[in-house]
Amino acid sequence: MKNIQLTIVFTFLSFSLFAQISTSEKQALQDLYTSTNGNSWNTTWDLNQPVSDWHGVTIKDDKVIIISLLFNNLEGTIPNSIGQLTNLENLELSFNKLEGTIPSEIGNLKSLKVLAFNGNNLFGSIPTTIGNLSSLNQLHLSSNQLTGTIPQSVTKLEYLEILNVFDNDLSGEIPSDLAHSKNLKQLIVAENNLKVTNDFSIELLSHGASLDLEQQFIIPETKEVIAIESEEEN
Repeated sequence: MKNIQLTIVFTFLSFSLFAQISTSEKQALQDLYTSTNGNSWNTTWDLNQPVSDWHGVTIKDDKVIIISLLFNNLEGTIPNSIGQLTNLENLELSFNKLEGTIPSEIGNLKSLKVLAFNGNNLFGSIPTTIGNLSSLNQLHLSSNQLTGTIPQSVTKLEYLEILNVFDNDLSGEIPSDLAHSKNLKQLIVAENNLKVTNDFSIELLSHGASLDLEQQFIIPETKEVIAIESEEEN
């Protein structure tokens, strides 16, 4: 009888040790591993080990809150199932070899504070669902091949402090409402084909900013430098 009780205790402890995250979250991580050629990562995952031992994954209260895999040779696409990781606060996949588009399901990550895909080969448009990331502080999409416009939905991100889309192929007008975003500190949009409209400039000036088109900088009072790229007039 004593041996049976000990067996039950050890079984329970083993279950508690490995049952760290939900099935859907674990599957989303495995999808990321598969779709980005996990076997060839610089630091790979042993899928037979607990998720808490996987490189770059942070778990809190049995939920995945951080994925940080920058400079890790991820090569492939971002799976749609990334949207199942609804407790993520930081998704850092910069400086890899990611291709394809940013899935619209990224908008499901409403706890996300930092989203960083810098230095990849992503193409297509920035999904409008980015505007659903109501907790987002930083959006880093620089040095990709993104096209289209900066979606108007980013103006809904009231806690956004950094918007970095430097070095893409974006076009159109910068959403004018960004000019009076109360928390925005850095708007980094150079090396695109974006237009700085008069309305955008006027709104910046009306909120205490100084404008220098020759140096291609907008310098708000009490804020860090915001870099833009202006078009030359013929």
